[in-house]
Amino acid sequence: MFYDARTVNQELPNNTRNENRSEEVVVAASIIGGPLAPEIEGIVYFDPVEDGTDVTVIVYGLPDYQPARNGHAPIGPFGFHIHENGDCSVGNSDSPFEISGNHWNPTNQPHGNHAGDFPNLFSNNGFCQMSFFTNKFTPEEVLGKAVIIHQNPDDFRTQPAGNTGKRLACGVIGYYSER
Repeated sequence: MFYDARTVNQELPNNTRNENRSEEVVVAASIIGGPLAPEIEGIVYFDPVEDGTDVTVIVYGLPDYQPARNGHAPIGPFGFHIHENGDCSVGNSDSPFEISGNHWNPTNQPHGNHAGDFPNLFSNNGFCQMSFFTNKFTPEEVLGKAVIIHQNPDDFRTQPAGNTGKRLACGVIGYYSER
C-alpha cells in the first residue's frame, strides 16, 4: 500500500509507535510522477540496519525503455538519487522538480561516490523493486530531502549529476505511519 504524500511528518516522533493506534512509524518517501510521467507511483523505505541503511524501492508506471538513437539519450534505465531539498513542487512542466535542488552530497564527493547516488532502476514492464545497503547515511539524516527518478540512466562519471536527464518523479522523505 502506498502512503498519501500529504501525511508526511518530518518532526521526530516521541517513539516509533503511535500509542493510540499501534501503528509503526517508518522513514519513507511516497513517489509521485510529474507531468512527464504521471503514471509513476511508488514508495522508498529507509530502514536502519547495523552500520547503515537498507533502502528499498517499489515503483510502478515507469516508461517503456527506448534505446539511444540519433544523438538522443535512452529513456531508462532510470537514474535514482536523493536530492537536497524536500520539495516536490513541479515548477516548469518541461523540466519538473528542479526546486528539489542538486544531488545530496554532504561530504563533497565526486559524482558516483556521494551519499545521494543510488543504483539505476531497471523497469520490468513498468515495475521495479530493488533493495540495497548503504553505509553513507542513517535514515534520520535524509529526513526532509527528496528522492528523484530521472529519465536517463546515471553514468556515474559525468559531474555533477551523471547525465541523468529530466526528472520524472519525486517524493519527500519523512516519517510516515504504516496503515
